[in-house]
Amino acid sequence: MNARTTAQRVRRGEISAVSVLEDSLARIHAENPRLNAFLRLDEEGARAAAERVDALVAAGDDPGPLAGVPIALKDNLCQRGVVTTCASRILGEWRPPYTATVVERLAGAGALLVGKTNLDEFAMGSSTENSAYGPTLNPRDLSRVPGGSSGGSAAAVAADFTPVALGSDTGGSIRQPASFCGVVGLKPTYGLVSRFGLVAFASSLDQIGPFSTTVEDAALTLEVIGGHDPRDSTSLRVGAPQLVAHVDDGVAGRRVGLVRELFEGADAEVVAAVHTAAEVLRAAGADVVDLSIPELSLGLSAYYIIAPAEASSNLARFDGVRFGHRVSGEDVTAMMEATRTFGFGDEVKRRIMLGTYALSAGYYDAYYGQALKVRTLMIDAFARAYQHVDLLLGATAPTVAFPFGAKSHDPMTMYLNDVFTIPTNLVGHPAISVPFATGEGGLPVGVQLLGPGMSESVMLAGARILERDREGL
Repeated sequence: MNARTTAQRVRRGEISAVSVLEDSLARIHAENPRLNAFLRLDEEGARAAAERVDALVAAGDDPGPLAGVPIALKDNLCQRGVVTTCASRILGEWRPPYTATVVERLAGAGALLVGKTNLDEFAMGSSTENSAYGPTLNPRDLSRVPGGSSGGSAAAVAADFTPVALGSDTGGSIRQPASFCGVVGLKPTYGLVSRFGLVAFASSLDQIGPFSTTVEDAALTLEVIGGHDPRDSTSLRVGAPQLVAHVDDGVAGRRVGLVRELFEGADAEVVAAVHTAAEVLRAAGADVVDLSIPELSLGLSAYYIIAPAEASSNLARFDGVRFGHRVSGEDVTAMMEATRTFGFGDEVKRRIMLGTYALSAGYYDAYYGQALKVRTLMIDAFARAYQHVDLLLGATAPTVAFPFGAKSHDPMTMYLNDVFTIPTNLVGHPAISVPFATGEGGLPVGVQLLGPGMSESVMLAGARILERDREGL
């Protein structure tokens, strides 16, 4: 069952939250040792939550719109007292003293938070091969990566462990694994979802969003987790979005831009899927027009200066002094050096060094300053495009899921996986990946819809059209 159907049946007393949870846990125990989607489970906490939901139903009260729905959390989202590692050795057995706003909102809506999922360390990667706790396998093909950095959350939904999972998206880390695993992945407008309690990677880019089996479930989850939070200084002063009521609005009369730069260079089956998606939207009443936004070709270069620069600052707090794992040294400097050398993996070290270099004296203007100017160019380019169209259409990733080890030897090859997703993060707009077709080996191909800020309702309605007409899945 999908999340909305599950919640409706639990709220009506047709099934119990406890039975839903036990079914979910049984699947996880059977298959997770092979997939490694979950790093740890919170069975005690989830069972207590399920019992509370059933007690509320028995008393005639409404537990909330996600009543009895098992949900997985990416392991960079804090839960008070629950081990949170960001898939890094440097955090060890760290138990946060506070809970992320999104986690509080899910629990308040009756969701059952079953555990923490695997990721690329500190959300830095595109394959979940960079985890200190081993890679996650793609449920569609165990020889392939699930994408990253939110690969564990994508795999948990694809394997039917939970109907919904949360991930974070800094440069495509929800949408790309959604495409690789054949599920829906939604990156909301920057600031619509609170980042309080999300362990920061790049603060001007990070955003929390849902994975789900259906577009409607993504809409429902975003309704629950969205809205203003005074604890997040970047939170938009808006209420919770109303989205489920609009998922079937359709696209009649909408203008959709088929953006050449968002599929150019992709594999043939990916390009074919994008063009077929355009025809589906056209048949549903949309006016689909060819569009070029040349500035998008600059996105990858700008991102890999801005994101590492922010990461080098954010990760300075992990020094072995206040929390997390500590390696002894003969003085404080030696201790910090030994701790960070042991605690961080190669990709995290690479990005810290890149970011520190870009921010250093003599290079700041040449690199970081220039990247910020490129970001402004991209914001202006998107704004011009949205004067003429309501939505943009393109590919989510250039290829289907690739084999383990195929790109880990060459960072630049790996970074190119994000070429179609990064522009949205740089400008702060929403985007969604919908499984639409199949490619090599019958593996899923996702297509991507993009919209201007706060256009989630229109974007989800377009995604719903694609979901209803997808090929081969």
